[in-house]
Amino acid sequence: MNIRRRLRWLGLIVAACACLAPLAHVMELPNKLRLDGPLWLAVQQHLYNDWGPVIGAPTEIAGLIISMALAAIHRKNRPTMLLYSITAIAYGAMILSFFLLNAPVNEALNGWTPQTLPADWDRYRLQWEIGHAIAALFGVIALVAMSMAFSRCARTTVVIGSPDAQPRA
Repeated sequence: MNIRRRLRWLGLIVAACACLAPLAHVMELPNKLRLDGPLWLAVQQHLYNDWGPVIGAPTEIAGLIISMALAAIHRKNRPTMLLYSITAIAYGAMILSFFLLNAPVNEALNGWTPQTLPADWDRYRLQWEIGHAIAALFGVIALVAMSMAFSRCARTTVVIGSPDAQPRA
């Protein structure tokens, strides 16, 4: 298997992994909105501890790098390059969403206790959940664009010497 094909497969796997955590947050949303402040704080501080640095950041950063590399590799094939570029933009939006919406909430609640929970804690919860919903949306966009590019490359790659051979993507 050549390097291009391996990179495309890796990009597809990473795209699937990158959207899993934000989608899980979206699926949890109805139940988390029913939690009272102290229980919500406990979930945030204990259950989600280190998810970002261990799961979210590595897949989103890897996805960004891989999709940019694939866009550069396929620069002569404009439709494929465009799909990989959309993927890269979606990863950039996921990362931006984290820094603008989720990171400030994570930083604030690290110092909270059930006794020091601010009166507007639910505003922080909403901001955190919106951040993950936006990340989920862009994660799905990245996965769809990566899948379309992957499929496009698979369709244009045929065995050399076959009667219907086309240029390799």
